[in-house]
Amino acid sequence: MALRSMRKARECWNFIRALHQGPDAAPVPQKDAVKRIFSGIQPTGIPHLGNYLGAIESWDPTILRQSILDMTAALLACGINPEKSILFQQSQVSEHTQLSWILTCMVRLPRLQHLHQWKAKTAKEKHNGTVGLLTYPVLQAADILLYKSTHVPVGEDQVQHMELVQDLAQSFNKKYGEFFPVPKSILTSMKKVKSLRDPSAKMSKSDPDKLATVRITDSPEEIVQKFRKAMTDFTSEVTYEPASRGGVSNLVAIHAAVAGLPVEEVVRRSAGMDTARYKLVVADAVIEKFAPIKSEIEKLKMNKDHLEKVLQVGSARAKELAYPVCQEVKKLVGFL
Repeated sequence: MALRSMRKARECWNFIRALHQGPDAAPVPQKDAVKRIFSGIQPTGIPHLGNYLGAIESWDPTILRQSILDMTAALLACGINPEKSILFQQSQVSEHTQLSWILTCMVRLPRLQHLHQWKAKTAKEKHNGTVGLLTYPVLQAADILLYKSTHVPVGEDQVQHMELVQDLAQSFNKKYGEFFPVPKSILTSMKKVKSLRDPSAKMSKSDPDKLATVRITDSPEEIVQKFRKAMTDFTSEVTYEPASRGGVSNLVAIHAAVAGLPVEEVVRRSAGMDTARYKLVVADAVIEKFAPIKSEIEKLKMNKDHLEKVLQVGSARAKELAYPVCQEVKKLVGFL
């Protein structure tokens, strides 16, 4: 499951998506010159700090259904407005998988096998990766292209997948005529939030170390504990040197992002402070940032009917956009 966001101008099958109006997107070769931003997130657990700043262990049906609603509540609490965006569950719009199959027939197996996420995950799973995992980047491409998206917010780890999306769009256009815009990546200033316990890895909901990931719904006590245990080095000074001081630099980057300040200003304000004290300062900043979001999530989760209605309306609106595009693709390739 995952949540998607699409704006007109920000790992598996069921998604919730959204469409937003974006004023600054660049022109693309489209008849109606619509500028559209597409984004997504998996509803496989509570969103963490990296999800908030950047952009499935169990497939139990009951848990999965609840996860969809929980993630919907989290996105609404974080500011996604269903009046301006289309927030929807991807599995309710069958055109996603239809387009995915067509695009899968256009990509070579070695291309998918060489994607670094596939290699990393199969290495961890001792080469037990599924075909669904292998072809997931093609489904991502279908998600994006189905709405003729022009821009996609991505983290550093998704740039390679976006290159696949762009290549598929260009290959389709070359073979069947100009049809899909070639979407551009939007990299935020906070490109990747690192694990608090291993600054060489990104923060992940599936990390087995409970202290590595800060979740939006963590209590203040839990957040303080996680930052206290964050990995740093033996130098007490607060500096921003990602190449040589990954742990402290990750804290500085997080602090700058949640406080809305430049990294240089955060470092200046932390002059004379040791890292032990600085960890608590960062924890307080994160607690303050998440407090209203956490409160709103709890309120929204109390109204299951409202969450389901948002998804139902969103899926219907998404279907209106997806169906004609998919039909046109079928005509171009000869299915209709």
